[in-house]
Amino acid sequence: MMNRFFRCIATAGITLASVQAAWAQTPAQLQFDTHAAFFSAETPLASPLDPQVFVADAGAPAAVGPQGIAHVAGVRNARLSDAPATPLYDAQDRPLHFTLQRWLGATGTVTLTPAAQGHETVGIDLTGLVPNGLYSAFENHFDQSPIGFTPLDGAGTANTFRADATGHAHVSVDSPNVLTHDNAVLIVYHADGRAWGTERGALGVAAQHQLIARLP
Repeated sequence: MMNRFFRCIATAGITLASVQAAWAQTPAQLQFDTHAAFFSAETPLASPLDPQVFVADAGAPAAVGPQGIAHVAGVRNARLSDAPATPLYDAQDRPLHFTLQRWLGATGTVTLTPAAQGHETVGIDLTGLVPNGLYSAFENHFDQSPIGFTPLDGAGTANTFRADATGHAHVSVDSPNVLTHDNAVLIVYHADGRAWGTERGALGVAAQHQLIARLP
């Protein structure tokens, strides 16, 4: 009788372990937000804005804006309330060759799937990107002060991709870590058309954060 009892317990244990293993392999899907909306929600601003792209404003003086990004006179940070057709510029008053509507119209999902040896497969599907634009996927570290950033692949060699002519992109990145609420997946646009390896590039000039998905 006792042996039968322990056999039942052992069988139940195996079943439970199998269920837990299956659950651990279940992919999790998150929706990207625009970085502008995410930043504005996290920061007490009178007017929601994008800290890394700019619009022409003849009366705007040279200044240092949010995130410590210095810009020249004649441009100011793009506000989310600006007209959708407003052309965008970088912090040096150089045209980015797309509108606020194009910039804020990007969207997509990220799918996180546990992989072997503590890694995680990060599948990224995006639409509305800058056509043929060069991008990189980075990981935010909100548990660091100031917030840290590392390439999503850990090395900065397999995290860069290019949108197609319609602004679509699909990429799969092997992350060396399992992401938690301390992290986010960040999509960085390279306005200078150059990938910077382990770095994002000069923010507001060479690089702009476009989309972000923070882990729940």
